[in-house]
Amino acid sequence: MARKTDIPSSSYYGEPRKFDPNFRGPVHNRSCTDVVCCVIFIVVILGYVALGTVAWIHGDPRKVVYPTDSHGQFCGQQNTPNANKAILFYFNMLKCANPAVLINLQCPTTQLCVSKCPDRFATLLDAWNTKNWEYFKQFCKPGFEIGRKSVSEVIRDEDCPSMIVPSRTFVQRCFPDFITRNGILTVANQTIFKDGHNNERSVTDLRDAAKGIANLLNANEVGMKIFEDYANSWDWILIGLVITMVVSLLFILLLRYTADVLLWLLIFGVIAAIGYGIWHCYWEYRALSGKPGANVTISDIGFHTDFSLYLQLSQTWLIFLISLSVIEGIIVMILIFLRMRLRIAIALLKEGSKAIGNIMSTLFYPIITFFLLAICIAYWAVTAIFLASSGNAVYKVTPADDKCIYANLTCNPKTFSQTNITKVCPGSQCMFAFYGGESAYHRYILLLHLCNLFVFLWLVNFTIALGQCTLAGAFASYYWALKKPHDIPPCPLYSSFSRAIRYHTGSLAFGSLILAVVQTVRVVLEYLDSKLRGTQNPCTRFVFCCLKCCFWCLEHFIKFINRNAYIMIAIYGKNFCTSSKDAFCLLMRNVIRVAVLDKVTDFLLFLGKLFISGSVGALAFFFFTRKIPIFQEEVPSLNYFWVPPLTVIFGSYLIAHGFFNVYAMCVDTLFLCFLWDLEVNTGSPERPYYMSKDLMGILEKKNAKKKSSSSRRRKGEEDD
Repeated sequence: MARKTDIPSSSYYGEPRKFDPNFRGPVHNRSCTDVVCCVIFIVVILGYVALGTVAWIHGDPRKVVYPTDSHGQFCGQQNTPNANKAILFYFNMLKCANPAVLINLQCPTTQLCVSKCPDRFATLLDAWNTKNWEYFKQFCKPGFEIGRKSVSEVIRDEDCPSMIVPSRTFVQRCFPDFITRNGILTVANQTIFKDGHNNERSVTDLRDAAKGIANLLNANEVGMKIFEDYANSWDWILIGLVITMVVSLLFILLLRYTADVLLWLLIFGVIAAIGYGIWHCYWEYRALSGKPGANVTISDIGFHTDFSLYLQLSQTWLIFLISLSVIEGIIVMILIFLRMRLRIAIALLKEGSKAIGNIMSTLFYPIITFFLLAICIAYWAVTAIFLASSGNAVYKVTPADDKCIYANLTCNPKTFSQTNITKVCPGSQCMFAFYGGESAYHRYILLLHLCNLFVFLWLVNFTIALGQCTLAGAFASYYWALKKPHDIPPCPLYSSFSRAIRYHTGSLAFGSLILAVVQTVRVVLEYLDSKLRGTQNPCTRFVFCCLKCCFWCLEHFIKFINRNAYIMIAIYGKNFCTSSKDAFCLLMRNVIRVAVLDKVTDFLLFLGKLFISGSVGALAFFFFTRKIPIFQEEVPSLNYFWVPPLTVIFGSYLIAHGFFNVYAMCVDTLFLCFLWDLEVNTGSPERPYYMSKDLMGILEKKNAKKKSSSSRRRKGEEDD
C-alpha cells in the first residue's frame, strides 16, 4: 500500500533532489559564491571606517558629557573657569514651558554653570540689600554688582535670576525638588511660593513649566535606589546566573539520554506549576475579597514604585488568575492536538543532544558571536555619539518678551551687542541654543546617522548569519556521518567556520543586506510615526500601522528563509539565491512536517527556557524574600526586593536562550538534513538512510544489509 506523503505538489515546488553517490556530507570542493556582494560588503566596511574617522575628526564628546551654558561654555570641564561648576542652573524655570525641555534640556532663559543647586526659596526683590544677598549673588552672572542697574533692568536683562527655588541635581542640571506628600505636590514642603514679581504662584506652575521633569526626577530617585540594590546584591545575582549556566548545560546533556522522560516531565511540570499558580491566585483572591480596602481597583491607586501595594488588591490576583488560566488552556490544547507529532520531535531533540555531545565546542561558539556583536555595538555607539556632537554651537536671539521681531534668529554672541537688535528689543540676549551648523557636512548629519544605523544592522545580521552557517556546517557533518561518531570529520566547527569565511562571505553578506534593508525601513517608519504622531489623521495612522505590520511580517519571513538558506550554503556550498530556493522548495514539499514538527520543537525549547528561567527565578525570589531559613542572615537589605529576582529571571532567560539557540540551530539543521535524507535515499545498501535508528523506527524505515558473496552466489544458483 502506498504511504501518504506530505508533499503537496512536487512539480510546483521542484522535483526531489537526485541521488549523488559522491555526497558524504558538507561539500569540501567548493568555490566562492556571490563575489560581487562580497566586494561591496568590503567596500562598505571601509566606508564605515571612513565615516567613523570623519565623525571622530568633527565630533566633540564633551558636548554630550558636559552641559553647556548660555555662552556656549562647558560646565565642569577641567582647566576652564567652570572646572568647579559642573551643574547647569536655569534662571527662570517658569519659562521652560517648551518641548525642548524634554529633548535637550534647553530653555529660553539664561543658563549658568554653578557649583551647587539652590536649597531655599528666594526672590531677587527679597534678597536685594538684605543679608540673603551673599547667598543669592552666587547665582548671578559673574562680575555683576549692585547699583549699576535697577531691579527691573536686572530682571529684564537676566543678570540675576528673578527667583530661586529649592532644587536637586538631575543629569547635571538643577530642577525643582518635587516631592509628593499625601497626593499633594510640594517643593521644600511648600505648595505656594513667590515669583520674581512677588506674585504668589503654585508649585503646580513649576510642574507645568517643566513638563515631565517631575516624573523624571522621581524616576531618577527610583533609579538610584535600584542602583543601590544592585550594589548590595550583585554577587548573589551572579551566583544565580552561574546556576543558570550549569542547569542549561546539564539540561542539554541530559536530553541525550533521557529526552523523552525530561520533556514529558518538563511539560507536566510547567502545567503543574501554572496550575499551582492558578490555585494560589484563587486562594489570595478569596482571602482578599472580604477585607476592607482590598476591593479598590488598580486605576484608583495609580502608579507606585512599591509593588507590594498592588498585591494587597483582590483585582490584581483576579488578573493573575485569568491570565494563568488562559495560558494553561492554550498549553493543554496545543499538547492535545500535537500529541502524535511529539514522538518525532523528541527523536529530533535526542539526535540534537547527541550531536552537541559529540561536538561540544559548539556550545562555546556564542561567545565568539557575543564578542563580535559587542564590537559592532560599541563602534556604532561611539560613531553615533561623535556624529551627534559634531556640530558647532548655534546661538539664537532670546528676547525678554514675545513682541521682538528678531526672536529665534541666529546671532553671533561676539558682535551681538553692536547690532541694532538690543535697541529694538531691550533685554534680548544671544544665547546658546544647540549644536549644528550650515556647512555641507552638518546638513547631511541625519543622512550620516542613517548610514551609521544601516551599516550597523548589516554587520549585526552578518555576524548572526556567520554563526548560523558555522553551526549548521558542524551539525551537518554529524548528520551525514554514516557511522556516528566514527565518521565525523576532525574539528568540524573550525572547518565549517573556515569554509563560511573563505567561500561564502558574499552569500552571508547578501542575506544580511536584504534583512538590514527591511530593518532600516522599519526604523525609519517608527521615526516618522513618532515625529508625525501629533499631526496624523486617522487615515495616516492606519497607513503607518499597516506598513509597520507588513514590514514586521516581512522581516520575520526573511529571517526564516535566511536561516534555512545558510544551512543549505553550509552543506552544498551554493550561492544565496540558489540555496534559498532549494531550502524553500524543500520546506514547501514537506510543509506539514515543517508546520508541525518544527514548531513543536520550538515550543518544547521555549518551555525549556521558561522552565529554567522560572526555576532559577523562583529560587532567587525565595532567597531575597528570606523564605529560605538557612540563608536568611546572608540576604542583603534592599529598597525593592523585586529588583534582584527580576534581574536573575531576565538574565537566566538570556543565558538559557543563548544555549538553546545553539540547540535550535542543531535541530533545524538535522531537520533539513532529515528531509533531504528522505527524498534522496531509499534504505538500500547503495543509498542508505543517514538518520538515527529512532527516527527510522518512527517512520517505519530501515536500512537493508549488504548481502555477502556467498548469499549472492546461492541466490544465483537458485535462479538457475
